Amino acid sequence: MFSNKANKIFQTVIDTYHVLNTVDQNFENPYDRNSHLIEHLLYRKCWIDTVQWHYEDIIRDPQIDPVAALTLKRKIDASNQDRTDMVEYIDGYFLDQNNDVSIKDNATINTESPAWAIDRMSILGLKVYHMSEETTRTDASQDHINACQKKLDTLLEQRIDLTIALDQLLEDISKGNKYMKVYKQMKMYNDDELNPILRALK
Repeated sequence: MFSNKANKIFQTVIDTYHVLNTVDQNFENPYDRNSHLIEHLLYRKCWIDTVQWHYEDIIRDPQIDPVAALTLKRKIDASNQDRTDMVEYIDGYFLDQNNDVSIKDNATINTESPAWAIDRMSILGLKVYHMSEETTRTDASQDHINACQKKLDTLLEQRIDLTIALDQLLEDISKGNKYMKVYKQMKMYNDDELNPILRALK
């Protein structure tokens, strides 16, 4: 099923990142865009999420230099834009894949597109990885470990449910029982015409 493939790619990304475990490492996509487009997009999507996860850790350091924090905030903004762009690319892929499907008269639209479910699945992979780390800490109390194990169990259950739901959504779309659209996020804060602060600087 598609979701199992996605989860495996996400796990590979997360494991690969944590070999060096630094936000400054080079990114290399093992999947060719022309021959393995969806795998290429999934790998890139999870890499963006993984780097941003660690950006968010770093910026919460109470001792961080204010100038460094501002620089990092700009990187987080850019990463958020990359993340939403990648979601749109992935949804575009599914739209193209189902372009010839005959949509049934009683077909309905989902509140969440396939790619936004994939976005949640990628983040869940990161939560599972890091919560699992918390359950094996040797410097933490047993209460902490027990609490984190309960959270990990819930995260794993969420991933199973999301995996099933996403595969069902993709099947429904392929059969014409549901239809999808690609909505651009139309983020305003990075646009120098839509952000009043940036517009004033022009």
